[in-house]
Amino acid sequence: MSEAEDSKDEELKAVQAALSAEHAAVYGYGVVGGRVGERRRDEARTAYDAHRARRDGLRRAVRDLGGEPQPADAAYALPFPVPDTAAAVRLAAELEDRIAGVYSDLVRASSGDRRGDAARALREAAVRAARWRGGSVAFPGLAERTSPASVPTTPKA
Repeated sequence: MSEAEDSKDEELKAVQAALSAEHAAVYGYGVVGGRVGERRRDEARTAYDAHRARRDGLRRAVRDLGGEPQPADAAYALPFPVPDTAAAVRLAAELEDRIAGVYSDLVRASSGDRRGDAARALREAAVRAARWRGGSVAFPGLAERTSPASVPTTPKA
């Protein structure tokens, strides 16, 4: 396989990973929207719509790269129980952190317009995570560089 083919294959894998993460985020925001308090419901709806739009764009990107878009799973395991508003807010921040991570990988694996789109998606996820969490992290999307001390432990409801 040539270097160009290797690069395209790595980019396709990163796009598929981002697509999978967006599928999970859309599912997760369905849970968030059902549990988050009225005060933050519009914020959850806006994030849900943003992730649906990103997901649809990634489906097109996979096809552009010659791949077949991975379908969404019927359901996704949540990282913790979400019985109330506080847990829903924590879940929203976690979803955005995970999304930032896959877009960080896509930034590294892509170039040109796709890299720019991935960087914008990473920035948007980092901003949403900071809003949900009530504070930001030093290196959004780079879990290995994020200090646990930099993340507040009590999210705003």
